[in-house]
Amino acid sequence: MDLVRAHVFVEGRVQGVNFRAYTRDRARQARVEGWVKNLSDGRVEAVFEGSRSAVQNLVSWCYSGPSSARVDRVQVQWEQPTGKEGGFSIVW
Repeated sequence: MDLVRAHVFVEGRVQGVNFRAYTRDRARQARVEGWVKNLSDGRVEAVFEGSRSAVQNLVSWCYSGPSSARVDRVQVQWEQPTGKEGGFSIVW
């Protein structure tokens, strides 16, 4: 399997709209590991690690998010996979 890792920052109306919960659920369904959290500046930060196609699908989804969100900007940094994430969780 071609393992990849994406570090994503999402800006817009992305807090208080269940963005993290939807992200967690989609990542678990796709068998992608990592985490998602709210940042104090109003953005959402996430790390996705898994197969190239699954991670790319999650990154693409971040450009729209759940129907209650308004995504203005997405920044993606491709990194070396670590293999150490162990599931997908919401970080508080």
